[in-house]
Amino acid sequence: MARSDKDTWDLASSVGATATAVAASRAMASQNPDALLNDPFADPLVRAVGIDTFVKLIDGEIDHGDDPLLNRRAMNEQIAVRTRYFDEFFLRASESGIRQAVILASGLDTRAYRLPWPAGTQVFEIDQPQVIAFKTRTLAGLGAEPTAQRIAVAIDLREDWPAALVAAGFDPTQPTAWSAEGLLVYLPPEAQDRLFDNIAALSAPGSRIATEHMDMRHVPADWAERLTERSQRLGSDINLAELFYTGDRNPAADYLGARGWHTDVRTTEQAYAINGFEVPNDELASFGAGSGYLTAVLG
Repeated sequence: MARSDKDTWDLASSVGATATAVAASRAMASQNPDALLNDPFADPLVRAVGIDTFVKLIDGEIDHGDDPLLNRRAMNEQIAVRTRYFDEFFLRASESGIRQAVILASGLDTRAYRLPWPAGTQVFEIDQPQVIAFKTRTLAGLGAEPTAQRIAVAIDLREDWPAALVAAGFDPTQPTAWSAEGLLVYLPPEAQDRLFDNIAALSAPGSRIATEHMDMRHVPADWAERLTERSQRLGSDINLAELFYTGDRNPAADYLGARGWHTDVRTTEQAYAINGFEVPNDELASFGAGSGYLTAVLG
């Protein structure tokens, strides 16, 4: 179903199902003695959502064959690169003394449960009420305990989430580590700018942001349709072309850099190389030339 201004979802539908797909990738990459990741909660969370395709994917019952982008090894390496980048971002922020983190559109992110947060760290998770409730209930049922003070903020990012965040105990006078992982492409271009404006208004000097850096000017116009067709051919029911917002948008580095943030972009090629991998030989392997991952620091 195509997006609308008032659409909503759970973890088995619309944008929520993509969060489950990402968790399924983390679950796969956490398997076997030579696992690329260690996310013990991804597998049970995906099984609790119950999307048959993703459960079969975890169990190895779906063969992605020779697709250079969607075969099992390529998927494991891609999610390892992405997950390690954001893990490293939060760990470095903690080492610098930051004790306040915000995970925007947290989905099935489990960093509040699996990262070694320093004592006194508050981790705020923001997402749709149905998503927050499901993850909280499921992890509690597994006996999982957060490794930081986890504070769930159940609100749609199209609503007044800054007010809800402050009401939940967020302190805008303290430096914050913000993540917007796998989020920007699901926002209209103007909503992306508004998100960064809201983050800036809540950020004390020394705050930092991690997100994807996309330069859509070099991406094929039909890339979402082509990626959808390939993934559906391999068993996915998600229509990414209906969920992504296309059109011209400000690259995050440009927008933040013009507003006083010091930005650093790790290109897709660099991110893969740091992890000892090679980018798949496929034109849909990244969001255009120069795209990759971005960290920005205020002040």
